[in-house]
Amino acid sequence: MQKDDERLVHNRGEEFLQVFKKGAEFTQDLLRENERLRFRVLELEKSQLSGGGPLPDLEARKLAERIANLEQEKQEILNRIRQVEEENQDFAARYLEIEDENNNLANLYIASYQLHSTLDFKEVLQIITEIIINLIGAEEFAIMLLDEKSDEIQAVATEGVEREEIPHVRLGKGVIGTVASSGESYFFPDVDDYQRDFANPMVCIPLKIKEHVIGVLAIYKLLIQKKEFAPVDYELFTLLAGHAATAIFSSRLYSDSERKLSTIQGFIDLLTK
Repeated sequence: MQKDDERLVHNRGEEFLQVFKKGAEFTQDLLRENERLRFRVLELEKSQLSGGGPLPDLEARKLAERIANLEQEKQEILNRIRQVEEENQDFAARYLEIEDENNNLANLYIASYQLHSTLDFKEVLQIITEIIINLIGAEEFAIMLLDEKSDEIQAVATEGVEREEIPHVRLGKGVIGTVASSGESYFFPDVDDYQRDFANPMVCIPLKIKEHVIGVLAIYKLLIQKKEFAPVDYELFTLLAGHAATAIFSSRLYSDSERKLSTIQGFIDLLTK
């Protein structure tokens, strides 16, 4: 669909160039014809004033009508050129919009691919951190996971703040606990008015597999050039809510299994010696 839109934009651009070129040429022809007729009128009037005889009414009327028709045609051409220019601006804006959408889709694809490119828990956290910084534009945030044994949500990775500064939160308590228990994202109403509060983040996104929440992403500050969230940011939040949670969960299972396998292998080695 986007490729069709791009072809349409390109075709309309070519059409505009052709119309503009023909319109410009025709306008020049009209101007030359207009000047010629005006010069002819002046010659006839001059001839009349110098005693050459009165200007025939029929010829004068025809000249006047021809000039009027040329003026009307010129105005119609100019109006058409303006109309095509406006249409071209609309298509150019649409083309830029399509380019942005393509870039956003590419970023989403790359982010999704990177999240599932490793089963190392620390690498997964690092990839999520880079996505949040580079694609979302957050400066201070925390990746927090739920300990189902204690029902506490704890930071496992942070950026811009010390991990010890992020408080442990009970499930269902405050903004973070409510997001973790409900599975619904939270956005502070006005980014400009937000004051950093580690217990009440600017943005809190649940990390969940289907309806099972395993943690949250808490954002406290955006990069200085980031003034507000764009539509693609919400798509990234949706991606992180699912794909990041899956990547974290898979890497933790893999790490646990590797640790258990190592323990079992060590025990077997002791028995066989």
